[in-house]
Amino acid sequence: MIWVLLILIFSLLILLLLAHLKNRAHRRELAYVARRLEQLVHEQDRGHIQVVTGTPELRSVLQGINELLDYARRSADDYVRTEQAMRKMLSNISHDLKTPLTVVLGYAEALSRNSEMPAEERERLLGKIHQKSLDVLELMNKFFDLAKLESGDYPLACERFDAADLCRQSILSYYDILAYRGFEVAIDIPDKPVWIYANGEALQRILDNLISNAIRYGADGKYLGLTLRTEGGFILFEVADRGKGIQETEQSRVFERLYTLDDSRNREVQGSGLGLTITKRLAERMGGSIELKSRPGIQTVFTVRLRAASE
Repeated sequence: MIWVLLILIFSLLILLLLAHLKNRAHRRELAYVARRLEQLVHEQDRGHIQVVTGTPELRSVLQGINELLDYARRSADDYVRTEQAMRKMLSNISHDLKTPLTVVLGYAEALSRNSEMPAEERERLLGKIHQKSLDVLELMNKFFDLAKLESGDYPLACERFDAADLCRQSILSYYDILAYRGFEVAIDIPDKPVWIYANGEALQRILDNLISNAIRYGADGKYLGLTLRTEGGFILFEVADRGKGIQETEQSRVFERLYTLDDSRNREVQGSGLGLTITKRLAERMGGSIELKSRPGIQTVFTVRLRAASE
């Protein structure tokens, strides 16, 4: 009987010793976590807390902390990118507004200083002032439209209509300028109706933006292609040109607000940098998407994917 009592006492002592050692291990692990967190917070360390504990509960906590650290870093990086984009956007806004306004002020000053200016010259300058004023108004309208799209305050009522007919109307409206500039035009639009569920005005604006961009930036290739096809439950609109193209490093950025390629500040091809951003937002608001594939000097294709109408 005494041996049983001694064994019980010895077992209890061992359990107490193990509990004490385990508590010491826990304290060491918690002390490590505290030191590591202090390093991560105060020393701008971008590492993680090593999960070295054998306790499942503490391991789960440490994994959660590491996930929070990753999320915080992504948020900080996104904030830095957004701040940089805002600075660039403000710079571009200043440039795009200042240029036409400077021209307007210059012509207005010329008119005010020269009261004996010939009538023909006066009419020419007034025409320039009018055109530049329209340019500023168009740019401001694009800013306003983009702000409404990104705030969600831009209702898009969708309905069922024939996308093939809309494509034919769109390309026809550019017939004169394409013929004048000597473009080869390749059209692949089905003869039968292609029913789509979308907003007709928004889709018309998307096609106008893409076709006008192809004419402006693809002028060197003298080619414009418009293809309409179905794929699964979607309808695809493809606008292609064979101009200078877009380098792979630039392709992911062309849909950013006010982003323009280096040579697009050239007067001959100058754009606002808002057209593709608005195009992307319109496609997304209708449950669709847009993508770009470009092989510089060979072909550039913008593809818009929207839902087909149910039968």
